[in-house]
Amino acid sequence: MRFLVLAGRNLKEVYRDPVSIGLGVIMPVVLLILFISMGKNLPIETFSPSTLTPGIVVFSFTFLTMFSAMLLAKDHQSAFLTRLLTTPLRPIDFILAYSIPFLPIAFLQTAVCFTVGILFGMTLNFNVLLSLVVLIPIAVACIGMGMIIGSLCTENQIAGIGSTFIMAGSLFGGAWMDLKMVGGVFNAIGYILPFAHAIDATRAILKGSDFGTIANNLYWVIGYTLCFFVLGIFSFRWRTKR
Repeated sequence: MRFLVLAGRNLKEVYRDPVSIGLGVIMPVVLLILFISMGKNLPIETFSPSTLTPGIVVFSFTFLTMFSAMLLAKDHQSAFLTRLLTTPLRPIDFILAYSIPFLPIAFLQTAVCFTVGILFGMTLNFNVLLSLVVLIPIAVACIGMGMIIGSLCTENQIAGIGSTFIMAGSLFGGAWMDLKMVGGVFNAIGYILPFAHAIDATRAILKGSDFGTIANNLYWVIGYTLCFFVLGIFSFRWRTKR
């Protein structure tokens, strides 16, 4: 539990930048409202609130990758992290301390997007809460990817890399298009990455599907989450030993 003090400090740093938090919450909501409005004139299932909302929630988590990477990289380039390396904290403690502050933002993004989806016609039931079984792991996976990027890259590099990651989550996640209908490279790459699996599983849960239906997708998401965090720890350890 030694990481909690550092996590508290990082939490304060995160909330000193309300513009970034606003971007990570408001932009996905604007896109959600835009595509739902389009769906009123285009009777396509993809643009229905119950189909769009899970996709937009997962898309919003990709912003956490850039935000978490930026915080870690900024401290890497300052004397702050150098001083902390003299303490008994282990690499896993640092990764946890830089990850935990972003979980409340993930919950905020989820709550706001689902609230908007419900206002536009998505059914409110217990399945909305049950969907957190998938959404929490994919949020943690995105934060874990931020730990990898923040450990290996400089603050100046992260803007471009983070934007690329957000774009990848948008194009290959299937948030506002059916990857199976698109087919080809988009479908193939989409189902190698975790985003499409998370979106499909969340949509299935909202429709009342049982665990057997979502199991394969959930395993993909959890697998990526574990891999990203393990790689984040090793990346941090490698960077700090250079």
